[in-house]
Amino acid sequence: MSATAVDRSQVEALVRQIIQRVGAASGTPAVQPVKPDLRVSISARHVHLTDEHVERLFGPGRTLTPGKPLYQDGFYAAEETVMIVGPRRRMLPEVRVLGPTRPHSQVELALTDAISLGLDIQVRHSGDIEGTPGCVLVGPAGTVELNQGVIRAARHVHMNFDEADYYGVKNGDFMTLKVTSHQCTVAFDDLLVRADKAAKLEVHIDTDEGNACNLDAASEVQLVPQKDCDCHDH
Repeated sequence: MSATAVDRSQVEALVRQIIQRVGAASGTPAVQPVKPDLRVSISARHVHLTDEHVERLFGPGRTLTPGKPLYQDGFYAAEETVMIVGPRRRMLPEVRVLGPTRPHSQVELALTDAISLGLDIQVRHSGDIEGTPGCVLVGPAGTVELNQGVIRAARHVHMNFDEADYYGVKNGDFMTLKVTSHQCTVAFDDLLVRADKAAKLEVHIDTDEGNACNLDAASEVQLVPQKDCDCHDH
C-alpha cells in the first residue's frame, strides 16, 4: 500500500461531503430521513411490585412469572394478578402485575378506576409517588398496605436516540399526540419524551384517554414537538 493511501474513515468522510454538496446544489436533501413507525398503546390499570412485596403477596421465594411480552424489550405482563382495595372496601379484582420488579411498588390507574375505588389520585410521572394516596394489595398468600404509590400515569412516549433526532426532541422534552378518526380529532399535549438507546417508538395513554379519542377507530396519528403544534385539546 502506498504511504499516501487514504484510510477508510477519510474516504467515507469525503463521500459524505460530496453527497451533501450535491444535495444542497439540487435544493433537496441527498438522503431523506425515514419516518419512524409510530405505535400508540393504551396502558390499562396495572401494578409494579418490589421483590419483597412479590413474596408477601404470592409466597416466600416466589418471583414473577413472565407472561405476555410487552412492546418494550425486557418488559412483560406477569401471570400474577392482585386485588386492589381502596377506602370503604371498594375493590378492583385481578389487576395485572407488570415485570420486572422495581425498587418501589406503584399502582397505575385511569381516573375512572380511581373514582370507583374512592381514591383522589394525581397525574404523576412513573416513580414520582411522594405524597400520593395508598391502597391495600391482596394476593393469594398475603396482603401489602401501601402508604403511597397510587397514581394516574402521565402520558408519555418512548423512543430511541435516532427517533428523538428525527423529531428534533431530547429526553425530558414534551410532545403533542394528535389522533384523528371519522368521529373526532383529539390532541394530547404534555406527552413526556423518554429517550433511551434501547427503546422503541411507542406512546402510552391510559384507558380514559384512549376512549376519549376513539383510538381503535383512528385513521391517523401524528406526533410533533409541542412547540410546533398549532392544535388544541378537544
